[in-house]
Amino acid sequence: MSHVTERIRSLALAGHAGAGKTTLFEALLHAGGAIATTGTVERGSTVSDSDPQEKARGHSIDSAIASIERGGFRFHLIDTPGYPDFRGPAFAALTAVDTVAVVVNAANGIEHGTRTMMNHVRERGLACIVIVNRIDVENIDLKGIVDALREEFGDRCLPVNLPATQGHSVRDVYFQTRGESDFSSPDEAHRHIIDQVVEIDDEVMEHFLEGGETSLTADELHDALEHCLRDGHLVPICFTSARDGIGVPELLQLIERILPCPKEVNPPPFLDGKDTPVDVLADPARHVVADVFKIVNDPFVGKLGIFRVYQGTVRKDALLVVDDGRKPIKVAHLFRLKGKEHVEIDEALPGDIAAVAKIDDVHFDAILHDAANGERIHLAPVAYPQPMFGLAVIPAHKGQEQKLSQALAKLAEEDPCFRVEHHKELNETVIRGLSDLHLKLMLERMKARYDVDVTTHPPRIAYRETIGGAAEGHHRHKKQTGGAGQFGEVFLRIEPLGRGEGFVFADETKGGVIPGQFMPAIEKGVRQALDGGAVAGYPIQDLRVIVYDGKHHPVDSKEVAFVSAGRKAFLDAVVKAHPQVLEPIVDLEVSIPEHNVGDVTGGLAAKRARILGTDALRGGEIVIKAQVPLAELDDYPIELKAMTGGQGRYALDFSHYEPVPPVVQRKLTEAWKPHADDD
Repeated sequence: MSHVTERIRSLALAGHAGAGKTTLFEALLHAGGAIATTGTVERGSTVSDSDPQEKARGHSIDSAIASIERGGFRFHLIDTPGYPDFRGPAFAALTAVDTVAVVVNAANGIEHGTRTMMNHVRERGLACIVIVNRIDVENIDLKGIVDALREEFGDRCLPVNLPATQGHSVRDVYFQTRGESDFSSPDEAHRHIIDQVVEIDDEVMEHFLEGGETSLTADELHDALEHCLRDGHLVPICFTSARDGIGVPELLQLIERILPCPKEVNPPPFLDGKDTPVDVLADPARHVVADVFKIVNDPFVGKLGIFRVYQGTVRKDALLVVDDGRKPIKVAHLFRLKGKEHVEIDEALPGDIAAVAKIDDVHFDAILHDAANGERIHLAPVAYPQPMFGLAVIPAHKGQEQKLSQALAKLAEEDPCFRVEHHKELNETVIRGLSDLHLKLMLERMKARYDVDVTTHPPRIAYRETIGGAAEGHHRHKKQTGGAGQFGEVFLRIEPLGRGEGFVFADETKGGVIPGQFMPAIEKGVRQALDGGAVAGYPIQDLRVIVYDGKHHPVDSKEVAFVSAGRKAFLDAVVKAHPQVLEPIVDLEVSIPEHNVGDVTGGLAAKRARILGTDALRGGEIVIKAQVPLAELDDYPIELKAMTGGQGRYALDFSHYEPVPPVVQRKLTEAWKPHADDD
């Protein structure tokens, strides 16, 4: 079927776990004719939850993509995970769509995941709709949910349809004003929408005030609506019960009739190599710009790069370049996805989501373009949660070290919140994720896919060192061994920087006391000391080093001499500058039954935690927000399970570094046994 960009829509289903996103995804595919029968989460027969781990657990772990071809339109749908442990794939999927549908469980109302996604959508500047699901559940207050949404997220949240016949049908209120509904009235809801839409444009408002709604042309109303959605001035609310198909056909009509096409949304935030905004337009005739937002290592088709086309047309057998690569790759196979199925296609237009296979250079967040685009551009990075929960892993069987390394690398390609670290000084491989559950499932996936078993233990905590004040350091390196000697003398000054500002090296010498060719050697020596630490053996950060004086010898001065002099002068200064050990502090969110609040908050207080607040959710669930030193959370999964009978869950985000208490610094310093200086 021939399509144009104006008839393409892309929508991600996001929200709290248990809101019914996967069931709604399935219902939309069925109502749109993409599948003949609907599967269920309970039977493990849905299009999106195709992974064995998802089927076993009954919830999404990764995002899933499928498309609908309907009446000359093409809808790209993405089902995203709801649990905070799997936010990485969910956030990545939101970069590929023009609209995000935040799904709310009518039985539970606004939950923590609802707030998280609404905030993320606002930060990203995406169009948004709210879908209230499960409206046919008995004894629910749908009007109360609308009121709560408007109170939480503003008056911009307005129903575009209303439940009717006690939640067993829905009635459109955007395009018509007749009929009855379970609360409010179609006429009243329609007036609220029109008032909100015309408010965005002075000219449209003037026409409306002069002649009423009938004076507005269809184009004027559409342009004003597009403006509202693009600027977040309107967040439509619609109602469904996905399991029974209630409101699903009406939702498809709304997607087609009111949601923006790729040409009607905010320009994608592309930047050049200097982080200057770059214009990328949804024009199929321009050169190709596409962003890879998902990687799948498929056992049958190999490495699959899934991308959103933002500009140009990607055709089968075309030559594309990955990032700033020089060697073009041939698109031998171009796919559209339907869950785990791959459907071959001939082209992908701006707004389309497609995939290429067996291209080793493709990686997460890569930019695909054709030879007409010579500049290095990238999509503005997403603020992914920083993975802080760690496990050190060792192959369970000898000889599997390389197999383990390859398997972990493939898993890290697929999840932006799964990280692999190799610590040479400890000969330790550490994997990091958002929670113990996240890492547990990644290790299960590694065993199932790549047949690699590991043993695990807590990793070394990522402490850092810094200084509390300014100081000066000096060292003269002089060696005479009978032949040519070594000589280099360095005077330097160190100053603290703000937390997170890193390291700055400056040369303020005058009169050529140290020739310019030796300054990189001094910096190299300083960086060696930064990596090795000065107090407890941890990397040093957040300071400025200024070399202001020194001496050299016309014959004996060599690079190695200034490397040593720079390192020892720096260490001399650090000892005088009130060195501090910093520990990582994480934002912790714990979801627990209400009756466990006392035990959990007491346990956190014993871990040096600062309780920031609590949120009460429906169903007697409480979310506790706290900041805790990461070092105190080694055994927290076991403790939380014991305190809550397995009903508690938590997620971590990195917050900041701050100095450890004196007793902890003393313990870390005493435990560090630096090697004797070989110099």
